[in-house]
Amino acid sequence: MKTIGLIGGMSWESSAEYYRILNEEMNKRLGGLHSAKIILHSVDFEEIEHCQKAGEWDKAGEILANCASSLERAGANFILLCTNTMHKVVEQMERQVNIPIIHIADATSKSIHDKKVKKVGLLGTSYTMEQDFYKKRVANNGIEVIVPGEKERDKINWIIFNELCLGKIEEDSKDYYKAVMEALVNQGAEGIILGCTEIGLLIKKEDCPVPVFDTAYIHAITAVEKALEEGEFHG
Repeated sequence: MKTIGLIGGMSWESSAEYYRILNEEMNKRLGGLHSAKIILHSVDFEEIEHCQKAGEWDKAGEILANCASSLERAGANFILLCTNTMHKVVEQMERQVNIPIIHIADATSKSIHDKKVKKVGLLGTSYTMEQDFYKKRVANNGIEVIVPGEKERDKINWIIFNELCLGKIEEDSKDYYKAVMEALVNQGAEGIILGCTEIGLLIKKEDCPVPVFDTAYIHAITAVEKALEEGEFHG
């Protein structure tokens, strides 16, 4: 079994979900008392969020690249960055390590292809919905991406940072997300990317009339598969 390196804390609410999913899935596949081999480097999200607001992406990238290096030195075989937004700096991180970083948009795109979905709606932080670093990565995998309008994007972003990152699950916010997803479906979306790792805390598959792609779950399952590849496990 390979050792999974996690860069978490963005927010710790979703990082805890990663830890749970990784261990549950590993035990499901191997049985007994098996669990995942994990090394976690958790950052102070306030520091990262300040860089986001200030547009200091290089500084944030340096912080996360140093995290990646520490995981490599600690013995991780590959890395998961437990956030969609900060994949904006993944190339900066990749230059500093010699182990793979599993890109969350690539893992999600594979899952979308598996469902034979061609057009998706994207929910996430304003950075993820509005900038090209994420949408373009999905589009380069042959998938059309649409996003909500500006007013809706602002509210979606507010709910992420002021509720979900703090562990607050509000029914009014769930209803708002459901209405936005329905509007995207009416615009032709055949699926919805939950493109922020906290959104899966609020929205479940039964909340949407089309498939939802929970990026945190997909990312974690992809990591389990990678940790177990290259031969049969003998433990």
